[in-house]
Amino acid sequence: MEIGHFGGYGADASGLVCGFLFSPAGVSTLTSDAAKDWLAQPAPPEQFIWLHFNIAQAATARWMDEHLPLPEAFHQSLSMASRSSRVELEGESLLAVLNDVLFEFSFDAAEISTLWLCLDCRMVISARTKPLRSIDRLREAVRGGVNLRSPVDLLVRLLSLQASVLEQIVRDSAQEVDRIEDRLLADRLERRRVNLGSLRRVLVRLQRLLAPEPAALFRLLSRPPKWIAEADVNELRQSTEEFAAVLTDLAALHERIKLLQEEIAAHINEQDNRSLFVLTIVTVLALPFNIIAGLLGMNVGGIPFAQHANGFWIVVGVVATVTGTAGWYAWRKWRE
Repeated sequence: MEIGHFGGYGADASGLVCGFLFSPAGVSTLTSDAAKDWLAQPAPPEQFIWLHFNIAQAATARWMDEHLPLPEAFHQSLSMASRSSRVELEGESLLAVLNDVLFEFSFDAAEISTLWLCLDCRMVISARTKPLRSIDRLREAVRGGVNLRSPVDLLVRLLSLQASVLEQIVRDSAQEVDRIEDRLLADRLERRRVNLGSLRRVLVRLQRLLAPEPAALFRLLSRPPKWIAEADVNELRQSTEEFAAVLTDLAALHERIKLLQEEIAAHINEQDNRSLFVLTIVTVLALPFNIIAGLLGMNVGGIPFAQHANGFWIVVGVVATVTGTAGWYAWRKWRE
């Protein structure tokens, strides 16, 4: 789980989960007070900070509003809890709303949450309400000594990690679909149809939330801000293309699940039709017994073979012949 810069769980009193200062000399951690002091000074060359907040805390929005030079659009996005993926320019700042799976993701459609980002040439501000897997991996990489040369480089790393997480989800989902398909071919479905429905809901929600990201990034790359270096633009374009490829794989897997569900439904319908056919045959074969027994059971005169010594066996023979003929005809239709 995410651990604050002070070593405890969650965030400090200001809502800061972690803070880092990036410079050519390396990476150092920042407290909320140190970050506030750093922002109050002129920005040193080739340095920037990353502050990651938990906006589920009540004090976070107030601290960010008082101490961070953020555009009003970012505060509005947080207050409205917008979940629509987008990347756009607001003055000289780059605003992004991204969606990611929770840290403890277990293939539940509800375990997807939002990450809000604001970037400029000297800082990266990220905020979330629940611990997210991609941003946590990025935080652990930075804590492990990975130095980033620019705010856009941080965004590129985040998108790459997000694509990696999504690729793992697609891989695990494909393995589950393979198992279900094997059970279908072996005629041992059990309750796997329910698993497919749940898996499809997760993939549909991921596709709906994440699909706008590549298009938004490509629009940004067509006219990038002046403070983004050419190398960062190229890396961001490459990362976006990789992310778009993973989304294509996700869409293909969703279509495969849809077709498999249709095949399972057809298989179940075929089994139901066979059961109904057997029930119908049994009912038809019982008709001669019921009809003849009903006729011979009438308490009226003129019942055939009533006075015949072998009348009972004659009736049994007639019924057996009719039933045998109907059974043979049904068996032939069954084989066809």
